[in-house]
Amino acid sequence: MDLAARNLIDIQSYIEYLEQNNHLIRVKSEVDPVFELAGIAKKFEGGKAMLFEKVKGHSFPLLLGLYWNRDMMANFFNTNSAQLPFVLADGIKQWRQSPMDPVMSKHGPGNEVIEEKPDLTKLPIPHHAEGDGGRYLTSSVVIAKDPDTGVRNLSIHRMMLVGENRMTLLLEELGHLMDYYKRAEAKGVPLEITVNNGVDFPVCMAGAVPASAASIEMDELGIASQLRGAPVELIESQTVAVEGIANAQFIIEGRILPELREDEGPYAEVTGYYAERDKRWVFEATAVTRRENPVFHSILSGKEVGNAYGIIAGAGAYDKIHSLVPEVTAVHFSDGSVPYHLVVQIDKKFEGSQRNAIMAAFVSLAFVKTVTVVDTDVDIYNVADVDWAVATRCCYETDLLKIPDSIGHRLNPMVQNDKWCRMGVDATVPLPRPDKFRRATMASVDLSKHEIDGA
Repeated sequence: MDLAARNLIDIQSYIEYLEQNNHLIRVKSEVDPVFELAGIAKKFEGGKAMLFEKVKGHSFPLLLGLYWNRDMMANFFNTNSAQLPFVLADGIKQWRQSPMDPVMSKHGPGNEVIEEKPDLTKLPIPHHAEGDGGRYLTSSVVIAKDPDTGVRNLSIHRMMLVGENRMTLLLEELGHLMDYYKRAEAKGVPLEITVNNGVDFPVCMAGAVPASAASIEMDELGIASQLRGAPVELIESQTVAVEGIANAQFIIEGRILPELREDEGPYAEVTGYYAERDKRWVFEATAVTRRENPVFHSILSGKEVGNAYGIIAGAGAYDKIHSLVPEVTAVHFSDGSVPYHLVVQIDKKFEGSQRNAIMAAFVSLAFVKTVTVVDTDVDIYNVADVDWAVATRCCYETDLLKIPDSIGHRLNPMVQNDKWCRMGVDATVPLPRPDKFRRATMASVDLSKHEIDGA
């Protein structure tokens, strides 16, 4: 991990890196943050990152699309997209073995400017989808402390702007932040947090690590430090006892209030559907600190969320699944299905190992709905190849493992009363491998030895 050595530790350095590698689009005309900004960005989804230099009604530029492209994300770590999950999984494993503590200071780039009377409407928070309930923070990393132990947790939540110092947000039932909040609420006290906008890749990835891969007893900032190759720098807050990321662009200090729920939503989620409006948790901002010249960061629900969450969640899941079933060689969220369909590759030595892998995957990722297990001759990054394996190697009468009445992911419209049916798909060849399952192959030919026109 050499991001720190290469100075890839803040948004400014990422913008410079993207520009040097011809992977940045600059939008120089003024753009309305209500619908227009997201509408422009949608046309470039999956390509180069976009820097909106003039956001109507606001003083700060906005970066979007940082996590659109898996190859560019892998470049940050000097690897390729296929190897990136293994690099991240190795970082998580090293963090468990030798945790790296953050370093503390009173001052840093993230508090060059201190606004003791916060006005969140001054931030260029976009209103993305036409059916969204309002303007949303979508990529900011929340830092909270365990009310009993003080251990820090990192997480990312959608947060809807509802007033100058007020947002409503979604807490996931199985997340560590919800655990913290419930214990604070039981004591009748608010849960103090910082909301860090415009953080570097390792901090964002640490915020997306699934709970199964990060023990509640361990400080998740250590994951970011491990991925950076140097300790994360924290700065003291002005109004809460929780620190902020020193290299963040904006740090919003505040607290999630107890015994209070207000309207949040609808919101266009990663599922491609709108999450319904409902009474949800309330955040009250107590201060805002920022850089002198910050760049606001946002992401669109869709491909970017799939990459940002899918890669690190897959890395955490691989680490857990492989520890339980060593024959597992790789995992990947099927394109377009994050976080619901996980494809697991296995070098099956014993019949039945594939079923153990299915169960290990369900234990490792609470939100996964379908797990498909394939052999090592199947390209798990190729949807067509996985589909081929299911069509030609799965016996539907015996190779579908259904688990009804499982706890479901509330964002999925198929969930009823918090329940759904999870399914494992065994698309592996039975052992010993019959010759009829031998894949057709062609000879490997060196094209440089041939004269070919029009190629």
